[in-house]
Amino acid sequence: MHGSVTPRRIDVTHWRVLALALPMTLSHVTTPLLGLVDATVIGRLGEAHLLGAVALGAVIFDFVFWSFGSLRMATAGLTAQATGAGNAHEVDLTLARAFLVAGVTGLLLILLQWPIATIAFPMVGASPAVTDALSTYFFIRIWAAPFTLANYVILGSTLGRGRTDLGLLLQVAINIANILLTAGLVLVFELGIAGAAIGTAIAEVFGVGLGILVLRRLGSNPFAVTWHEVLNRAAFLQTLAMNRDIMIRNVTLILAFSIFSALGARAGDVTLAANAVLYNIFLIGGYFLDGFSTAAETLCGQCIGARDERGFRRTIQLNVGWCLGFGLVVSGLFLVGGGMFIDFVSTNPDVRSFAREYLIFAALTPLLGAVAFVFDGIYTGATWTQAMRNLMLISFAAYAAVLLLAGELGNVAIWIALMTFLSARGIGQVLLYPRLARKTFASLKPASA
Repeated sequence: MHGSVTPRRIDVTHWRVLALALPMTLSHVTTPLLGLVDATVIGRLGEAHLLGAVALGAVIFDFVFWSFGSLRMATAGLTAQATGAGNAHEVDLTLARAFLVAGVTGLLLILLQWPIATIAFPMVGASPAVTDALSTYFFIRIWAAPFTLANYVILGSTLGRGRTDLGLLLQVAINIANILLTAGLVLVFELGIAGAAIGTAIAEVFGVGLGILVLRRLGSNPFAVTWHEVLNRAAFLQTLAMNRDIMIRNVTLILAFSIFSALGARAGDVTLAANAVLYNIFLIGGYFLDGFSTAAETLCGQCIGARDERGFRRTIQLNVGWCLGFGLVVSGLFLVGGGMFIDFVSTNPDVRSFAREYLIFAALTPLLGAVAFVFDGIYTGATWTQAMRNLMLISFAAYAAVLLLAGELGNVAIWIALMTFLSARGIGQVLLYPRLARKTFASLKPASA
């Protein structure tokens, strides 16, 4: 992609970083609503086993769908580099290849729904009441798989172009549809947990239709490229290799979160429900900071495409600074207002009381995870996917070690392990980054001469 590129400067300023990050900060804050709306609506019914079922359903779908969240990340990284190189045709080819992978993968997930359930349900170790409700939720929502994955592709394409405003529009539209459909189906039509699943699934279908319209308005037409170009061996293998590496990274990440929820489930319905509430606090904090990950992803990719090493390094400096600052603020807000959030999500007094005991752990996760969040974007934009994968595996080993060594501490050990996992990822990425950056820009210099 870079062979004929003339080096040029990418605009990297505090204002540009904020202009990219803040829309996606708002967008990422709305993203957990796909699970949080379901949890809140069901939580208002006052049944702990139904809230637990929705929480576990969200975890399973996080694992299943975000295992293929590589589609968003790889699409964003490749699109950013093509945009930085000024290659609009490559942007469309990247989009077409990703749509192909998303469609095939989504259909396979539908075909494999029973094996997935057979493996996943026993792993979470929930009570019979929770498992029965979870089954209803799972076998409805799984039918949205191709649309969920296509939404990842659409979002990645808009972010790689630096159009985080459109990413915000798409995410907000999907979540408004989800809120209206879920609340209506559960509270008005009294469809219970099935209504929550149907509402979320229909919202995903709506998102794909709107996303395709947005892409066309941007001038993209991924359906006009030829199959010969899409299936170009070298380019398609690169796409698959990146998706493989990020998929392993994502599976490891979601496996850590799944273990977190499963250990809570084994401790009882109240612990499961309380950790589910606090897990949403962690997600909101993470997605809030992920706006700077997106800004770093976009600008780092564009700087590499444009061969702008100075801009690349300034991108990292600005985004790390802003993300750490926001992490401190977000943690402070959760420490002050977390109790009100707990009361809003659950009406069960036992769940409320138990969740308050562990609020401090959830509140600190944004600060401890800030460096890992922003460097995820840096590594994605630079397409350092193999290094990202390896560092995630090392961090997971540290997470597992804490659980094994401190298991007798119960729920405290679960939260300490999660905090260790977040911190280890950030430390590893910081230590490896200088060598990767030198190698990347050294490889570009001969071609630009």
